[in-house]
Amino acid sequence: QLQLVESGGGLVQPGGSLRLSCAASGFTLDYYAIGWFRQAPGKEREGVSCISSSGGRTNYADSVKGRFTISRDNAKNTVSLQMNSLKPEDTAVYYCAADKYYYCSGREPQVWGQGTLVTVSS
Repeated sequence: QLQLVESGGGLVQPGGSLRLSCAASGFTLDYYAIGWFRQAPGKEREGVSCISSSGGRTNYADSVKGRFTISRDNAKNTVSLQMNSLKPEDTAVYYCAADKYYYCSGREPQVWGQGTLVTVSS
């Protein structure tokens, strides 16, 4: 069974940092581009960041550029999202998702995690 499990969410004050992790089980991430998505209450899901299967290409939503960094460790079968300078508007459930393709194509990923809640509040 193909599974992705996110971890690292929680409550943080504005300006703080969190590191989210996405671990795969039942398959290897080597051949998958991985994206992080988020959905805030009452809003549509949006793409946050994506990394190609090799890790050589990344992209970010304008709202998180310069604050978030995506990375991957294929040897550990994990992908991480380092989030710095967090803002209240970053509050959302964050999901990682895997697309069996070399690059971040914008296609609907085939495998999704269950999500981890990030709350930015004082």
